[in-house]
Order: sequence, then structure tokens, then C-alpha cells
Amino acid sequence: MNENPLLSIRDLSVSFKQGAEETLAVDRISFDIARGETVALVGESGSGKSVSALSVLRLLPYPAASHPSGQIFYNGVDILSADDATQRKVRGNEISMIFQEPMTSLNPLHTIERQVGEVLKLHRGMSDKAARERTLELLEQVGIRDPEKRLDSFPHQLSGGQRQRVMIAMALANEPDLLIADEPTTALDVTVQAQILELLADLRRKKSMSMLFITHDLGIVRKVADRVCVMTDGKIVESGPTEEIFTNPQHAYTRHLIEAEPKGRPPRADADAETVMKGDEIKVWFPVKKGLLRRTVDYIKGVDGVDVTVRAGQTLGVVGESGSGKTTLGLALARMIGSEGHIHFSGDEIDHLSFRQMRPYRHDLQVVFQDPYGSLSPRMSVAEIIEEGLRIHEPGLSANERDAMVVDVLKEVDLDPDSRFRYPHEFSGGQRQRIAIARAMVLKPRFVMLDEPTSALDMSVQAQVVDLLRDLQKRHNLAYLFISHDLKVVRALANEVIVMRAGKVVEAGPAEQIFDAPQTDYTRALIAAAFNIEATPGGVVSE
Repeated sequence: MNENPLLSIRDLSVSFKQGAEETLAVDRISFDIARGETVALVGESGSGKSVSALSVLRLLPYPAASHPSGQIFYNGVDILSADDATQRKVRGNEISMIFQEPMTSLNPLHTIERQVGEVLKLHRGMSDKAARERTLELLEQVGIRDPEKRLDSFPHQLSGGQRQRVMIAMALANEPDLLIADEPTTALDVTVQAQILELLADLRRKKSMSMLFITHDLGIVRKVADRVCVMTDGKIVESGPTEEIFTNPQHAYTRHLIEAEPKGRPPRADADAETVMKGDEIKVWFPVKKGLLRRTVDYIKGVDGVDVTVRAGQTLGVVGESGSGKTTLGLALARMIGSEGHIHFSGDEIDHLSFRQMRPYRHDLQVVFQDPYGSLSPRMSVAEIIEEGLRIHEPGLSANERDAMVVDVLKEVDLDPDSRFRYPHEFSGGQRQRIAIARAMVLKPRFVMLDEPTSALDMSVQAQVVDLLRDLQKRHNLAYLFISHDLKVVRALANEVIVMRAGKVVEAGPAEQIFDAPQTDYTRALIAAAFNIEATPGGVVSE
């Protein structure tokens, strides 16, 4: 332990009570963070990482949550016993937090300018003009293109990665002494991830900022952390200097984490396989309106003339930076947003169909969204969420038949069937994503649009989900449109890949060609960032 740490957690336990049942989520953990030091808290979903971090700012749902033991000292003051005035002084000013799920953390009714500016006005007393200038500076720092155009945007108008960058901007606005980063780069593409990590490291150097960095990505840990604490089942099983943990792990669980990553390659593509989904010249342009009469003065070209073909039993991977149009393309093909161009599904032209006319196709055309917490109803149990599609599309099934199908699909996604009576907030982020996958798969669709389905999952579960998706595809001859910034996962699943930037396709072809011999500088940069290799100008990626 450090002599005078900025943050000192001693013998901390966290318990949750629901009715007569009590669950111990964190079991007597202890660690320190010195001034200017970064400590990484690493472990799989449900290990207790986020709960431990939320305890520092007393953001747990009290009184359902309690601390059977422990103390948390910040600058010598016990946070757990501090009064409300002390807590308000510390929160957002001296200690800031980047939350894991930006869509549920940002206010859907407020613009980006208002949300970032509110932090500056509240803690620093800035004027509207000064707050606007600082907001633009922060948005530019975290890599949002054309920040002035984004000031009037609402969270739902941004991509998942852009929303996460807004959260980071809010957390960094007041240059805190301690930054708690809960999976801060989960939704970011690899190139922006590198930029954000560099930004955090730069702020740490300049401001002597300390960080508690929570992640399941050990590749990131090695780049940012001075020390590592490895958690599982609510306990810290190993801790020490980062390099020592990686080169000489002592605990079996630590070795398991280090070795886990998606493996294998997709089955060989069949050029004669049936075309399930086809899009020609797909365009999605968002109007930019200004003035009293709200006249259209410009367009944000989310998707600008993209061609797509997805065949039965095969996977088309869509990669590119956040805001490149990946998700917008997927939503257009699934007819969840309006678009121009021609869309054929199972041989039928569907681009002109209304919401009601699309209903018969929804059974065979399913979507797994990026943000599971935002897409799962908090008022419904897991069983009700998964069987909802069965009630609509297969009304002839009995209650027992629906329940049996729910049990089977939960087993397939590696969740305990007994958990079907619980609610989404009772699960970790990774577990919620598996529930979202189960909801789509229970209908045995022909085509599934998977929007960053592994981004919230820890590495070993990513590998399991990749194996699961591959197995389901083989068993049911499924066609996947797989959208991801994680190129390692894409390489393990995709037969064909298209690379998008600013709404356009910059490169497309068989996955092997894209990964082994990329033709554009942009593709080479993405692959180099993802696999920690150098991109050579001749188009060959080498170790």
C-alpha cells in the first residue's frame, strides 16, 4: 500500500438485497491509487469491477446496496461516511466518471452542447459563450468530426462511438484529479481508441491525474496501466505491476484472461449460395436545418451510394470508424430508417414497404443492437423479453412451448435458464448483450444484422459468442451482416468485408484479401491499429 495515496480502498464489501435474498457482489477488496498513477481493474462481466467503482462516488442504488465492511478514503476523507455537501463537491469536479453505456447515461432530451456545457457551468461558473468554446474544444479533443455541427445533436442522432466520446468529453471537462473510466473505449473503433488512450495519458502527465481504469480488454491495460488488479467473483485474486502480471501471471484466472481471444476462421464462402439480402445504391442523408423557418442548408451523408450483398450461410463484415455509416447502413437494410436505393430481401423488393407491410418479414429479419441496456425493456423479465417475438410471430405456440424455447436459447448463449425470471438491471453489461442475442435467435431468422454484438463482452465471452454465432449460422444457414470496430472478431467471422468511411465504401472484397493485402491507406491504418502491426505503403501488412 502507498503511504499517502489519493484513493485508498480498504476491505471493501458490497452487498445487494432483494426481498429476503442477499448477494455479495464485492468481497473484502483492498487497493490504493497514488497521485498520477493508473490502476486497472480487470475481470470478466459480473466480477464486481463496476460495482467497486460506483462505490467510490456512492452511486449504487442505496438502500438496496450496502457495505457490510470497508472504507474508501479520498484525500484522507472517508467517502462512505461523508455528508452530501462533501459528496457534491467531489463528484464531477475532483472525481469524474466515464460510464460504460453512454446511451443510458446521456439525457435523451438535451443537446450535446447543453449536456457538456452544464458540467462547465455548474462546477466552473462559465458563461454561455465560454462554455460553448470549451465544449467545442473538448469535442475536438476526443475526435468528433465537425464538432460545430454536432452541438445541436441529440444522443440518438450520434453513433455509439460518438456518444462514448461525448461522455469522455464531459468527464474531462473539469480536469479532475481522479478519473474513473468504466470501459471507456468499449464502443470506439481501434484508431480512435488509440487517440483516446493517448489523450488520457497526456492529461495524466500534464495534470498529474490519477485513473481507475476498468476494462476487460487486456491489450489496453498493457498500454495504460501502472498496476493491475485482477477480479473474479467479487475478489481480487492477483495484483501487481502491469508488466509483471503479463509476463509472469501467478493465478490460473489471470492466465485464462491473457490467453482468451476470438479464434478460428469462417467457413469458405460459396459464391453460388442464395442471396438473402441485397442493397443497391443505398443512400441515407440527414438534413441540417437552420434559421427561423428551419430550411435545409446542408446534409450529413450517413450512407452515400453503397452496394451490399449477403448470402445464406455467410457473413458480411462492415468495418470503419465510428460515424462512418456502418450502423446507418444496417438500419436502412433492415428497413428501420428511411433510405433511397433498392433493397431486396429473399428475392422480394422491400424498400418501398410501409411499417405494416414489413411485419411479415420481421420474423426472418432480426437485429441485435449495440446498446443492450437501451434495447431491453427494464419493466419486462428476461423470459418476457425473449418470448415477445414468439407471441407476435408465432401466436399458435402454447405458454409451455414458448418457455421451452426460451430455456433452449438461454442455454445456447451460455446463460442460466433459471435467470429468465430476473430483470435486465440485475445483469452485467455482457450478460445483457447475450440476452439481446437470445431475443433475436429464438425466432430462427434467415438474416441477422449484428451491430457491435461483442463490444460489451469480455474477451473470453467474445470467443464464446463468436463460436456460438458460427455454430448457429452453420446449423440454420443464417446470413449475417456483422458491424464491428473489433477487427479481430470480424476476421474470425466474416467471409466478405466492406470498409466504410464518411458514408462511402473505400474498399471491399473477400476477408482474406482485406486483412492480408489491404489496398488503401485507410484500411491499412485500421488493421495496423487493431493488430499492433505496421502498415507498409506497398499494401502488405507485416509484423
